[in-house]
Amino acid sequence: MGDEAGGEGGPDDALVLIAAAATELAKLAQRHKFEVLDHLLAMATLEADEQLRARNRRKLS
Repeated sequence: MGDEAGGEGGPDDALVLIAAAATELAKLAQRHKFEVLDHLLAMATLEADEQLRARNRRKLS
């Protein structure tokens, strides 16, 4: 089965989608002045980006 499950993309695709969704949700939270949600969603975006960078570093080594 490898990195893909249920016909969905692999982990890298999931991380890209999560980062994009969290970014858009953070914009919505900002617009409505939901400061804590904005902060948490920004953290989720950063974490997804970091996970993707870490996966890419492992692939290069």
